[in-house]
Amino acid sequence: MDPYERVLRDAGYSCIAGADEAGRGACAGPLVAAAVILGDEVPAGLDDSKRLTPACRDALFNTILATARAVAIASAGPAECDAGIQRANLRALRDAVVGLSPAPGFAIVDGFAVPGLPCPSIGMWKGDQLVAAVSAASIIAKVTRDRVMVALDERYPGYGFAVHKGYVTRLHQRALVELGPCPEHRRSFRNVSSLCDVTG
Repeated sequence: MDPYERVLRDAGYSCIAGADEAGRGACAGPLVAAAVILGDEVPAGLDDSKRLTPACRDALFNTILATARAVAIASAGPAECDAGIQRANLRALRDAVVGLSPAPGFAIVDGFAVPGLPCPSIGMWKGDQLVAAVSAASIIAKVTRDRVMVALDERYPGYGFAVHKGYVTRLHQRALVELGPCPEHRRSFRNVSSLCDVTG
């Protein structure tokens, strides 16, 4: 139990959830949010998913699913992200927390507070590095989204989604220039919208 969870439990809260998202800054693919209530057995090696190797993330993903008390996932597609990324982010995080069963008594969200949650909550800067349940949610969201992007690579070959996972890289930008945007690209990104203006 990390010290933050210990303080909350001492204050009378049980079923403490962590929530985080992946894909906010990508110009293609969905934003994926996850919420996790850890079980009595906390997996060793939990950390911000970005600081772990893919192999370590995959192993922890399986361990979290096998040992957590509850896991829930929600997502927002490109069109919803284009309509307002912060609104889409909040909605997905909220849906992930609401989707937990049992319901959490308290939620810690990485980065910022999420209004409308069915329980008391806080946003915590670098929560994915400090709170075990938030680290677990970060891993679940990241691995889930990466697997979605690998599947989209097969559906839309040539963009390199399996490599860069929809983020803006030189490889991705070259493919965009050559192929034009596909339905999974977010038109609110300037590097995508400028090519939409050219290709229609």
